[in-house]
Amino acid sequence: MRKITNEELGRPTPEEFAAREKMPVAVVLDNVRSAQNVGAFFRTGDAFAVESIHLCGITATPPSREIHKSALGAETTVAWHHAESTGECLASLRAEGYCLLAVEQVEGAVSLDEFRPEPGRKYALVFGNEVEGVSQQAVDLCDGALEIPQAGTKHSLNVSVSGGVVLWSFFARFIQSAIFAALKIPKTDRKCP
Repeated sequence: MRKITNEELGRPTPEEFAAREKMPVAVVLDNVRSAQNVGAFFRTGDAFAVESIHLCGITATPPSREIHKSALGAETTVAWHHAESTGECLASLRAEGYCLLAVEQVEGAVSLDEFRPEPGRKYALVFGNEVEGVSQQAVDLCDGALEIPQAGTKHSLNVSVSGGVVLWSFFARFIQSAIFAALKIPKTDRKCP
């Protein structure tokens, strides 16, 4: 088995990526304190072709050396916006027709493994800060919540890890439902021996 080079992966240029269809998902970061976590969201957002990232309140914004360190340049390929408050951002996204979902452990949350995005619907996924998670004010503005099932004693994940888990889940489901066919994501024929 030989490692595949970056050139062989056939990745789009930044210009090609900008012109491609995106997953109908916006990421909202509710006062995320760590610029490296913000950078990780940019890198994950690029990998899974999110429409945009919304940086709210005290969340760091590009240009930033700390964001760039973990984003590896994805802060230039993923559309982003800053809002003074998460509430302002969520009101704007609701007006644009997004279904607002907090990624948080709250009463009535749907387990991520049971959630199925609806074709033709746009989603805004709200991720909270490293200390308190998604604020109660933001939760109150959401249409629902998703919870990542966990088996350990901590019942929490780093916010950027949560982002990776949730965004991969959405991406995988959109691929399965053929909503994302326009991306022409290369399929692998490699099988486990």
